[in-house]
Amino acid sequence: MFSADSESPHRIALVIQYLGTYFYGWQRQPNHPSVQQTIEEAIAKICGKPTVLHSAGRTDTGVHAAAQVAHFDTSSLIPPQRWAKILNSYLPEGILICGSTEVESDWHARFSATWRRYRYTIYTAAIPNLFVKPFSWHYYHDRLDEKLIHQALQPMLGEQDMAAFQRAGSSRPHSRLELQEALCWRDGDFVHVEVQASGFLYGMIRLLVGQLVDVGRSRLSVEAFTRIWQEKRRIEVKYAAPPQGLCLLAIGYADNPFAEFASRKQTLGLNDSHVLNLV
Repeated sequence: MFSADSESPHRIALVIQYLGTYFYGWQRQPNHPSVQQTIEEAIAKICGKPTVLHSAGRTDTGVHAAAQVAHFDTSSLIPPQRWAKILNSYLPEGILICGSTEVESDWHARFSATWRRYRYTIYTAAIPNLFVKPFSWHYYHDRLDEKLIHQALQPMLGEQDMAAFQRAGSSRPHSRLELQEALCWRDGDFVHVEVQASGFLYGMIRLLVGQLVDVGRSRLSVEAFTRIWQEKRRIEVKYAAPPQGLCLLAIGYADNPFAEFASRKQTLGLNDSHVLNLV
């Protein structure tokens, strides 16, 4: 435990990778291990006092993250850049802190973010593959047309109401958001759907991909898919894609707090636009 404290608290931001396979989502919850709780307990062991970790977004059970961002306040005298290495020595397999830095006291991992980017991966080979199973949806029943899926995504760009793709139980006051980019492409046996937006609704990507698969196998036309979300016909969105195919790829900020790691682009995926991107 590091006991030395400063007179005023510091705000520390973290870049976090985790394998959702090991956790019941990001958010702390009773009786089940979560990413938030695991890291908070590690910080408490280091500082000798409880702390609260605030993330840029919550992920569900089984969903992975390549570059989640979170922050916490501490009076510890540990240098900001040392937090990543120290925390990693306390954390279990399945979580890795890629970087740490100090940010302004009014900076917030969630509210300062300007966009989030997710990728969903579908594995289409007929024969299952153990080494890709934890990170993809094995869908081989029908041939998927990635061009149809990409076409269906394009009308969604811009500010839209995505109520059709919101699970029950959300506390969000509205269902409008700005979709900044939406792509679908094939790489051999893999079909990837990637979406960047100002924010995402509860369960949105998995519900969206569930419908897009019907588009890709020609069970649902592009026009019918578009009518479903434009007319907010949530009742017609009947199933969600499984969680293991989904990964939170990156969080974007107007002023990148991790600019000091620019020389470590290979590790953190920091590009010249001052955003986090592990694509």
